[in-house]
Amino acid sequence: MTTNIFLVTPPFTQLNTPYPATAYIKGFLNTKNIQSTQADLGIAVILQLFSPIGLKQLFAQAEKSQRIISANAQRIFALKDDYLKTIFPVIAFLQGKNPTLALQISQEDFLPEAGRFVQLEALDWAFGTMGIQDKAKHLATLYLEDLSDFIVECIDENFGFSRYAERLGRSAASFDELHAALQKCPTYIDAILIAVLQEKIEAIKPTLFLISVPFPGNLYAAFRAAQWVKKHHPHIKIAMGGGFPNTELRSLSDSRVFEFFDFITLDDGEVPIENLVKYLEGRITLADLKRTFCMVNGKVTYVDNAKILDYKQSELGTPDYSDLALDQYISVLEIANPMHRLWSDGRWNKLTMAHGCYWGKCTFCDLSLDYIKVFEPIAAALLCDRMEEMILQTGQNGFHFVDEAAPPALMRALALEILRRKLVVTWWTNIRFEKSFTQDLASLLKASGCIAVSGGLEVASDRLLRLIDKGVTVAQVAAVTQNFTESGIMVHAYLMYGYPTQTIQETIDSLEMVRQLFAAGILQSAFWHQFAMTAHSPVGMYPERFGVLKASETIGTFANNDISYFDQTGIDHDQFSFGLKKSLFNYMHGLCFDFELQAWFDFDIPKTTVAKDFIVKTLQQTNNFNIKPTAKVVWLGGKPTTSHFTKSKKGNSWEMLTLIFHDKKQSFTIQTDKKEGEWLLTMLDKVSFYHTTIQTFGQIKADFENHFEDFELFWHSKPINRLRDSGLLLL
Repeated sequence: MTTNIFLVTPPFTQLNTPYPATAYIKGFLNTKNIQSTQADLGIAVILQLFSPIGLKQLFAQAEKSQRIISANAQRIFALKDDYLKTIFPVIAFLQGKNPTLALQISQEDFLPEAGRFVQLEALDWAFGTMGIQDKAKHLATLYLEDLSDFIVECIDENFGFSRYAERLGRSAASFDELHAALQKCPTYIDAILIAVLQEKIEAIKPTLFLISVPFPGNLYAAFRAAQWVKKHHPHIKIAMGGGFPNTELRSLSDSRVFEFFDFITLDDGEVPIENLVKYLEGRITLADLKRTFCMVNGKVTYVDNAKILDYKQSELGTPDYSDLALDQYISVLEIANPMHRLWSDGRWNKLTMAHGCYWGKCTFCDLSLDYIKVFEPIAAALLCDRMEEMILQTGQNGFHFVDEAAPPALMRALALEILRRKLVVTWWTNIRFEKSFTQDLASLLKASGCIAVSGGLEVASDRLLRLIDKGVTVAQVAAVTQNFTESGIMVHAYLMYGYPTQTIQETIDSLEMVRQLFAAGILQSAFWHQFAMTAHSPVGMYPERFGVLKASETIGTFANNDISYFDQTGIDHDQFSFGLKKSLFNYMHGLCFDFELQAWFDFDIPKTTVAKDFIVKTLQQTNNFNIKPTAKVVWLGGKPTTSHFTKSKKGNSWEMLTLIFHDKKQSFTIQTDKKEGEWLLTMLDKVSFYHTTIQTFGQIKADFENHFEDFELFWHSKPINRLRDSGLLLL
């Protein structure tokens, strides 16, 4: 029997771009000549729901249910004809297919408006007179969010654009609640999902159905999809993998789960799936499965043949998006912040520079799991090969590298490889705010097409950063964010509150640090997360070291990751959530920097102990470190035109060289002694980014001193300083 695989992502993840797991697996299966087809059920359901037919049925269902209670829902229902008239052109506009509609939408008398528009202020400050497309996209997003509110109130309380029935998957130590929900009649959203799935199954006729579940908000839909296939096509084998089982289901023991799934695989899916195919085709035994749960003699059994090794990252193939409907995705603009929009706006090809995390020390992170602890970088040349393949395949040159933390040295190598190949790409990734990100490295990354980075500042307190083992200080984060910002790269920071032993004072001081970072213009976007203790992190494994106590030592029969705990400080960190997020929303829009921190909270808070000019003074401090001889020297500019002239002074004359450089914005001239200028021309050619062999600062210095004296005087001269400002980099 030849295996035919159907890979799906269940509702819902993102509207603007497919979640990459199925594309990664399909790319690997291609290398093994295993037939596979993939689909994003989430976008398919969304497009059926938000269509003239879908909305007509939606409004009829709402009227039938008699749940239209609130004034907002009544208003939307009253305007149903306006929604039915506008939904098709609005979706097409958000898909990039109907750009001229922006002119009508932005006039603010085209779309029906309900509750989401109440909070809308004048948008000119955010979008400007030239921002018609963005303004229209934002208004269209509010329009969809109004409809989402209507669905939640009148049709399905579990609905959400990027998650569905998420509460059933969060901290579900027992399978009882989810199992009970699956015994009920399918919801309205379920019915759409099943209709989409039925059409796909009947067309593809798979023998193996693989469901990737990255988040709790995909879990319910995954089970509902598996339930339907198990009932109507019992011959199809069904397997689950992805981020949720990888973190949550490692101690699974509830046999009822296998009423829906035949197999559940953990961690990197390539080898488990390959061996699953071999097993189903009768080429290996059950004992040869890799990291796979299944039922054996009526008992949940974990099979992991340790002799079977995982593939190297270089062997996994290029992610394959070929059978996903890439032109159907919807770009939405929830807020005007240019950095924050990257998660919901635009179509991004997703790649990984390195498997795992090169730092691997942060105490809140799942350090014991393979997706963090097994670090393996991919060569820059291979990454660029994959980028070029994906550009040809998708027609898109935007890339989001979804690393845990991209290694600075690899980012440098990738940037140089992109420049050498003359690729025109736009890319962004996750980083650590470490001192390796100098002004020069940031300039190189920008030149290669990097537009943004996101990184964990977590708690802006040096004491807590040490406890987290983050390996950075607040001052260091400020310096790095300044380097990126001054190079034209946007910066997003992940923020955390409620970390074990964090005091109220530290929470307020952390907020003040964040305020100052935004006020200084070196942070463009951020998001507050409340600390959650997980079973696979150092905090979860050794809570006593961090001043917390587990609420229970009981291991559930279903999901086991989030751990309930008692913080011995006794502080209710929940109370800070609204104020932290409200202040941040304003800071991201460049507003309210002069507000006292007390203004964000409806209870008394202590005054900050952070000096009002802490960040400004930190940024004014210059570090005069000696240049390391091993520093790489790279010239991003081109070859100058030259001319000679004779300079005379007090009866003496000497030959001079004029070098005229041209960059994309301007031309500039430097003048040097003729012989030094000729050496400089040779040096610039040697250190051009086109060369794969990179010269070091020590080599350049030694070469200069073979011909002249006093390299330091030459290196710190005006001509070299001008070149340093124009693309002569030390990396």
